[in-house]
Amino acid sequence: MLKQQERTVSFEKAVEAALEARKDRRTRTLYDFRYFTRRFMLRCKGLAKRRVRGITPQECAEYIEQAFYTPRQRQKARLILSGVFGTAVKRGWCDANPVARVEAPRVVEQPVPVLTPQEIEQLTTTAETYQGGSCAAAVGMMLYAGIRPHEVARLTWAQVDLQARAIYILPRHSKTGGARRVTIHRPLQRILRAHKRAENEKICSPNWLRHWRELRRTSGWGCGRKWPQDALRHTFASYHLSHFRSYAELQVEIGHRDATLLRTRYVDQRGVNAPARFWV
Repeated sequence: MLKQQERTVSFEKAVEAALEARKDRRTRTLYDFRYFTRRFMLRCKGLAKRRVRGITPQECAEYIEQAFYTPRQRQKARLILSGVFGTAVKRGWCDANPVARVEAPRVVEQPVPVLTPQEIEQLTTTAETYQGGSCAAAVGMMLYAGIRPHEVARLTWAQVDLQARAIYILPRHSKTGGARRVTIHRPLQRILRAHKRAENEKICSPNWLRHWRELRRTSGWGCGRKWPQDALRHTFASYHLSHFRSYAELQVEIGHRDATLLRTRYVDQRGVNAPARFWV
């Protein structure tokens, strides 16, 4: 009985087991899990070889503070660390999940700036010329449909129905794991018609995220001018609400379970100018 109670493994072995248990998850989910756990082991001296049964809630809180700096990073780090210990509990390597007793970091949601009409024009004009317009459809989907960059990267033209004016986000492609149907409005329809390719081809060119960073830099975001995270998704949401005046419709389009985050972080009506023109 005593030997069974003392059965345990090192933290790095527990991480390996947790990854194995999640091997069928989406690529992005696995990438995040590997990134956060690797950073824990790099930044927290001795953690990799620590026996999971002996790690305390206080130590978990210290590891999170030591390895990550922003409240949002620490919030996600806590979830992933909890996942490692959750697997360890199931395998009998520790009796309880110590992260359950670590208070979740408080994240104060701040409104994200909405792009101005001039910034929108600069970005879309650059997208039409950058790499022969190979990124124009992806930029259009992010701006005029609110689709996330990593979701766009997974889409193929088979999921675009220009006749029905719809883009179909499959569960395995979405951030939250839920399917949704996104409306193709007039400006996006023009862009997609101009850049339509074969159904089996991806919307994005190879090395999409690198090209997306370079396209933004070419459009003027660089040299100290920081790109606001999720700027296009927030711009879409703000212009959508200003013009169509429906939280319920926007919630469906953007793929949120409720309107709470839209009200607290996504929608900044102060940055919207002439919303009707955005949809022409």
